[in-house]
Amino acid sequence: MRNVLKTGNVVGPYSPGIVASGTKHIFISGQIASDLDSDIRTQTTQIIKKIEAILAETDAYLSDIVKTTIYLADIDDFNELNEEYGNHFPSEPPARATLQAAALPLGAKVMIEAIAIRMD
Repeated sequence: MRNVLKTGNVVGPYSPGIVASGTKHIFISGQIASDLDSDIRTQTTQIIKKIEAILAETDAYLSDIVKTTIYLADIDDFNELNEEYGNHFPSEPPARATLQAAALPLGAKVMIEAIAIRMD
């Protein structure tokens, strides 16, 4: 069993997030920004706010994230992404992988997926 989190609009056949029933594990699908014409910093912040909203549906927080995977359309955005991302995880950031993708949905500059474990 699983609990599907339905927040916001999606652009395909997927759920924004899933809570594995009987556990505290929350799996968040890759999120992209709302304003795809904005710079990498703005897109990163918008994505993290989306992730926060998904986590809020389960009474979880950014501090409950244990792993993220970040996809960049251009690896040259890595330093700016790091600076902005770090603002949202100022201490004990989650484990993370960052890589360049050939292309991202709808022309996004960045996409972030996350795994959280609710700390009840």
